[in-house]
Amino acid sequence: MKTTHKHYICNAAKMAAVADRSVNLVVTSPPYPMIDMWDEIFSHQDRKIEKALKKPDGALAFERMHQVLDRVWKEMFRVLSPGGFACINIGDATRTLGNNFALYPNHARILNATQAFGFTALPCILWRKQTNAPNKFMGSGMLPAGAYVTLEHEYILVLRKGGKREFTSPATKENRHQSALFWEERNQWFSDIWMDLKGTRQAMGKQKKRNRSGAFPFELAYRLINMYSVKGDLVLDPFLGTGTTTLAAMTAGRNSTGYEIDPSLLENFYDKCQDSLDHFSSVIQHRIDLHREFVQGRLEAGKLIKHENTHYGFPVVTRQEKELVFSIPVSVEQQDDENMVVNYDIPSRETANTVPKAQNTPAVPKTSVAKSKTDGSLFPDFNPGF
Repeated sequence: MKTTHKHYICNAAKMAAVADRSVNLVVTSPPYPMIDMWDEIFSHQDRKIEKALKKPDGALAFERMHQVLDRVWKEMFRVLSPGGFACINIGDATRTLGNNFALYPNHARILNATQAFGFTALPCILWRKQTNAPNKFMGSGMLPAGAYVTLEHEYILVLRKGGKREFTSPATKENRHQSALFWEERNQWFSDIWMDLKGTRQAMGKQKKRNRSGAFPFELAYRLINMYSVKGDLVLDPFLGTGTTTLAAMTAGRNSTGYEIDPSLLENFYDKCQDSLDHFSSVIQHRIDLHREFVQGRLEAGKLIKHENTHYGFPVVTRQEKELVFSIPVSVEQQDDENMVVNYDIPSRETANTVPKAQNTPAVPKTSVAKSKTDGSLFPDFNPGF
């Protein structure tokens, strides 16, 4: 099995290299309007934004920033296949302009725009971000009538183009079953509140144009890709950033393409993918380990498990998990500056306890151990933003 991965250094408002209805899933996190670290990027695409901020006219700046994003959402609708999903990680913003402190509801504005383009909005996910901030108060502190609620969550908007995706041929049905989730994963991942994901380290090197990357965690992208696509699908990220979505797609056995306007964020990306191969294997191995812990706990509690996975021989709760099989990334081949191919191995039943090691890949020191089944984090110390 092989997957291909392409990225383009240009604005995603015109994704000329992506054909109509060719993308199965979009996973992305755009620049957040009205967060000051993104002012320059928005103003570069619309000079009236800078003028509105200086005036100050927060409502006008907010609207014009979203009009910049609207061009990408329109293109996203064009390239998505019928039944395809788009998952957009976005946070609302709070900001003081002049003497006025206000909330700027980014998630609501994006929902309105994407539905106007033809998307169907589905139940979203609230990502409750863990914070280490020593002081959560804004405004008057302990004194009433002058304090503000601290935003500690972001949204993952879930959109679909058209009706439900259909799998009609024997081959597509088989691939869907091989792409299945474990029963316990499905219960956790399809909850509407995620409290177990930590934000990723966003510090950039001194040579970079800005101090933070704005990257979301690897596991956020990896979960969404497994939830809303099947093996061999094409995943798009129109705001690719440091390439987290591409790395997650590689791990999950999906093809990917992405757009990024800042070339510095993707410097030495091929080396980064090579260096991440052992991490990919660890993510998959940890899923297997967590499932074995779950099975053991369920059996110890006297609960019956009726089914057995045909590839690995371990027990599974439902019939839909019987054909689940993991494709393990073992090597990355660079075709040119923008294209890579990932090669996979599929462990046999006899080798199900361990996943294959990456081939011709530098050793990556493992700095963490698997967390317990109650935590649910796949590879908590894997930070693809390095």
